[in-house]
Amino acid sequence: MNQLDATDMVSPLPILKARRLLEKMAVGDMLEVRATDRESVQDIPAFCQTSGHQLIMAREEGNVIIFEIRKGVRPELPDPDSGG
Repeated sequence: MNQLDATDMVSPLPILKARRLLEKMAVGDMLEVRATDRESVQDIPAFCQTSGHQLIMAREEGNVIIFEIRKGVRPELPDPDSGG
């Protein structure tokens, strides 16, 4: 499992760093993100939902929030010229 230590980073850095790592990973690979910024509790699930990744689990150990993310396929965006 790939790991990202985002402790002591503030929003939006944990997401930006996670995005960069996920871009290099294969679909289905796992990423563990460790964060201390409380904004991550909302930011990381929202990032996963909009970017096609699956949030497998989120838990707290002391003041550290641990997220496990499975890399997914980025959802197709609608073509603005298609009228739909």
